[in-house]
Amino acid sequence: MKIKKLNSIIVLGLVATIGILIAQLLWTKEAFSIEEQKFSQKAHIALINVVKHLYEGTNHEVPANNPVKKVSNDYYIINVDNDFDPEILEHYLKVEFEKIGITTDFEYAMYNCHSDEMVYGNYISFSNKTPKKTSISFPKHKNLIYYFAIRFPNETSYLFSSLRFWFILSFALIIILLVYVYSIYTIIQQKKYSELQRDFINNMTHEFKTPLSSILIASNYLNQQEDIKKDQKLEKYTKIIIDQTHKLNHHIEKILNIAKSDNAPLVLEKSEFTIIPVIASVIESIQLKYPDTKITIDSKKDDYKINADQFHFTNLIYNLIDNSVKYCDCYPEITIKLSDDTKQLKIEFIDNGIGISNKNISFVFDKFYRIPTKKSNEVSGFGLGLYYVKKICTQHNWKILMQNNNKQGITITILTPLT
Repeated sequence: MKIKKLNSIIVLGLVATIGILIAQLLWTKEAFSIEEQKFSQKAHIALINVVKHLYEGTNHEVPANNPVKKVSNDYYIINVDNDFDPEILEHYLKVEFEKIGITTDFEYAMYNCHSDEMVYGNYISFSNKTPKKTSISFPKHKNLIYYFAIRFPNETSYLFSSLRFWFILSFALIIILLVYVYSIYTIIQQKKYSELQRDFINNMTHEFKTPLSSILIASNYLNQQEDIKKDQKLEKYTKIIIDQTHKLNHHIEKILNIAKSDNAPLVLEKSEFTIIPVIASVIESIQLKYPDTKITIDSKKDDYKINADQFHFTNLIYNLIDNSVKYCDCYPEITIKLSDDTKQLKIEFIDNGIGISNKNISFVFDKFYRIPTKKSNEVSGFGLGLYYVKKICTQHNWKILMQNNNKQGITITILTPLT
């Protein structure tokens, strides 16, 4: 994916998520305002009903004007204009609040016109907690003679509790936004590191190829000289230089191919071919390199055919056999077993090598991964062989499995459709 396109998707996703979060917070704020209005309306209705009850059985009529005045968010003044009993007031307050659905704690006080002060009444709790008295003062109100005041000390928390779902949803959206931002940051960092790594590999390998070519040309020329051929030690050393140069060049080509395939998908040139001759040619090449290696082919049939890229299939076979030889502490013995099951061909590579611990098996196909063992330190490589094998299998839609043998070594199995 191009960087500009990726950046556009990231920005759009971030803007969309922030927009949803802002909309959610605005909805939550609006919902809180609506709940506050509903609570105020309920409190007015309940207090008006209380006033009506206080006028019952008296010679006075209920005032025409609204006797309830909201002084602040949680503080109400109620003008009764008639003498009343505090116990009766408390009874009606409880009844009317419960009836209308207000179940938060409240406290009340009454104005005493003789002492010209507010007399604290009681703290009423609808919960199972023990009612508590407070020392909160109730301010006086001018121009009123008979009145009482109501305060809801927990009104805000009561309203918040009724909007619990909204706050949980807002919190969840905030978490999603943070996870999204962190994920995007991680993706950008990984992409940057990947590009740096690819550029480094490309530059490094290209810089190595020029001196390697010069070394190889000079070594081949040196090996053809009569003085070198006459001296066995010099000839041996020259061949070592040539062999090691070829090996290093092979590693560099492998790294370049991997880097290229990561930057652009592999283009497979598939064709139908018989696989046993291909495997046999690879075995012949391996045995020239490792003369003491014993490699056998165990096949039910000689004419198994598959539809694949022959070049990459050859490299796949070479890598698997080469790994089995290098990671063996004794005389290498490798069996390549071929069997078919209806439409599927099973290719098994069974060796007698050092094996792999179960905890490391899941990582062996990762790029640049090398198992931290003494043998790995002795064997040169970059941890790209099995990564390449896995990539080729994935490109062909084949399955590749690895497991330890009962006694010694490992078995790598490739499952591919037959033609």
